[in-house]
Amino acid sequence: MKIIDQQSVHWEEQYLHEDIPSLTPYILSNKPHSPIILVIPGGGYGHRAYHEGEPVAQWLNDHGFHACVLRYQVAPIEKQVTIVQAQQALLELKIKRSEWGLASDSKIGVLGFSAGGHLAAYISNCYLQDSRPDFHILGYPVITMKENTHGGSRTNLIGEQPSQERKDKYSCEGQVHSHTPPAFIWTTANDQSVSCNNSLAYAMALQKHEIPYELHVYQDGRHGLGLADEHPATAAWKQACLEWLQNHIS
Repeated sequence: MKIIDQQSVHWEEQYLHEDIPSLTPYILSNKPHSPIILVIPGGGYGHRAYHEGEPVAQWLNDHGFHACVLRYQVAPIEKQVTIVQAQQALLELKIKRSEWGLASDSKIGVLGFSAGGHLAAYISNCYLQDSRPDFHILGYPVITMKENTHGGSRTNLIGEQPSQERKDKYSCEGQVHSHTPPAFIWTTANDQSVSCNNSLAYAMALQKHEIPYELHVYQDGRHGLGLADEHPATAAWKQACLEWLQNHIS
């Protein structure tokens, strides 16, 4: 996994178009015990949305959290390699903690939007502890590969006509288990691209397995809002998320 110095790369123009999977770190000084959060932009597994990457990392920095933005493989994706890349990124963060001056026990979380939310949720349900984050944050996530899925995300990740077995395997609501980490989830009731039923199904799975979670369904807001700065009512997710991190994670 290639590490890119954010000071030497114009992220929007260069980082998005490189083909080698990589991480761009946003590490704060004098915050050795603060959690580090892997940011995974969405884009239907067909591209990576800039506004769900670097600006989110900078927002996390503004509030005392370390961040790393993941650039992962998008279509064409062979053998779901994107999932392996995300797991490798988490392992890389654990290795790099000491190099970046962070405490060895500083927590590592993941924050994903849309298809990036699917990727974040999927790796959060890995049975191997070393490949699983300590917490996960999902923004209007794609969760299921069955009914209510986002067609483009499913096609790009598992093919145009996936078998039922494959759809089951990559539907995150069916992957939750007793060691799934705590989750913060937000979405909007009138999202026309990724139904809020995705988030509801995931919350129900977390509830079934007694996994701590917080779910916010805002009344209004188009898909892909990111930080939602232009949508004040829905932008409340940011403060809610920060309070969740402070009260339950940090």
